Amino acid sequence: MLGVLFAVLALASAAFGCGVPAYPPLVSRVVGGENARPYSWPWQVSLQYNANGKWSHTCGGTLIATNWVMTAAHCISSTLTYKVLLGKYNLAAQEAGSVAASPAKIIVHPYWNPNNVANGYDIALIKLSQHVTLSDHIQLACLPPAQSVLASNTACYVTGWGRLQTNGPLPDDLQQGLLLVVDYATCSKPSWWGTTVKRTMVCAGGDGIISSCNGDSGGPLNCQAADGTWEVHGIVSFGSSLSCNYYHKPSVFTRVSAYNSWIKQVMASN
Repeated sequence: MLGVLFAVLALASAAFGCGVPAYPPLVSRVVGGENARPYSWPWQVSLQYNANGKWSHTCGGTLIATNWVMTAAHCISSTLTYKVLLGKYNLAAQEAGSVAASPAKIIVHPYWNPNNVANGYDIALIKLSQHVTLSDHIQLACLPPAQSVLASNTACYVTGWGRLQTNGPLPDDLQQGLLLVVDYATCSKPSWWGTTVKRTMVCAGGDGIISSCNGDSGGPLNCQAADGTWEVHGIVSFGSSLSCNYYHKPSVFTRVSAYNSWIKQVMASN
């Protein structure tokens, strides 16, 4: 009987590996954000906080294990109560198969300094109070190999429920936007981000048309590997204070591959 159980578990984990959505995303080379295909980014979560009994979306996040979510450190406040919504597409609708999970523990990178975002370390891990069951709507993201750096012009997708434009409305439906990676040599030029950007970050976008925006913070930068699986290479960290899609000010992401060992260590010791 145990042999049958292990076989079933093995099949389940094979069916739900990482980075392979049951509903593949519709990825065209269009410019401008667009509604994502429902449930095509099944590791995307909505981090919500409670104010006066009402829950509101504040940030995105990425499911990296059945009980761990990765987000940005700047999304976390010690004074707020959070919950994580998984398996969501439309935040305003009741959706079959979606799950609300409460954090058991939130670990912000020890070197994160909220007064110096440019220092980096904008990463936090949320341990959920229970394991979530993987499904067509809830799946794990793959993390990239440690220290891997994306080539210039790699096409990636930022996803989230952030504002549709600077000071614009918040969408109910999950959005996706195509962003091309800008290499460090370009992004660190004085006319781009200069010394604000570090090698532990990923720049993407900067065409003045499409970018991450308020509310996308903490969410994933999804890039497709050679074998077709999706890897989350970035965590939305910051953008220009002038506007979300400012020319030559690409969206800046925490580079996940710079933190593989920290992620592993936190998950193993908590």
